Amino acid sequence: MMENASVITMFSLSGLNFPFVQRITIFVLILLCYLIILLSNFTIIFVIVMDRKLHKPMYVFLCNLCINAVYGSVGFYPKFLVDLLSSHVISYAGCMLQGYVIHSSNCCDFSILALMAYDRYVALCRPLVYQSFMSKQRVTLFVFFSWFIPLFCMLMNTASVLGKKLCGSHIDRIYCVNLMVVNLACSPLKANNIIASFNIGLYFLHFLFICWSYVHLIKTCISSTQMWKKFRHTCMPHIICLITYSTTLLLDLLYMRFGSADLSQHFYNFMNIEFLLIPPILNPLIYGLKLTQIRNGILTFLHTKKKIHSF
Repeated sequence: MMENASVITMFSLSGLNFPFVQRITIFVLILLCYLIILLSNFTIIFVIVMDRKLHKPMYVFLCNLCINAVYGSVGFYPKFLVDLLSSHVISYAGCMLQGYVIHSSNCCDFSILALMAYDRYVALCRPLVYQSFMSKQRVTLFVFFSWFIPLFCMLMNTASVLGKKLCGSHIDRIYCVNLMVVNLACSPLKANNIIASFNIGLYFLHFLFICWSYVHLIKTCISSTQMWKKFRHTCMPHIICLITYSTTLLLDLLYMRFGSADLSQHFYNFMNIEFLLIPPILNPLIYGLKLTQIRNGILTFLHTKKKIHSF
């Protein structure tokens, strides 16, 4: 098998083998979804940045969650839109970059969601020390590591694949995934397996930490009507976003490993992109509608813009 190996410069992607008319329809729908993702997330980011009353830890973390949604969507949607109108191939460097952006965005989501869970835990379970503990310097440090650790972990993961001999150039997916590239390697990539296992363990610990935070939150808040009201108001949007993200990501991972080839190509494609489609659209809508200060900030911005146009 090693004798058949050659230097791979391009990968072919699958999932777009249907008539051009259908591609145009999907192009319009995907473009609309992409514009909604950009508009909704940038709106939340703009409102939080411009309103000094929202310069609090919970909203700072929410702002970073929206920034990460934009970052992850940029790694997928522009290339996919181009593929719908042309041949669906990608260069080796482009594949590595796309896989890195999508994977690191997923990990950043978990890191930021863990920070948001911890912020709510301190705010509701230890309110007397909240202001002193969640200082501006500490929040800045938390945000820095919530980006640095995922970006570094995924950099190591991607670096462990670079330069390895590949015995194929077809990726059975509409975008690049590191696992698919690893499966094309002519020999097992031990370094990648070790790094991937470490990353999975690290983010499983993130998940356990989030669960631990909410167990304590529920125990603390359930005995008091006032506390439970605060919990529902500030924590429910986070819980909904966490469940949505975790479910879509888990379904994608399960389908990638155990999915049936008998299902339609459209369903297969949807399962590939659901975690890149549903959470980035749903998260800003949930927070924008549920959190009063965010909603008021959006309405104030729209009212101000309307007054400016009226002159």
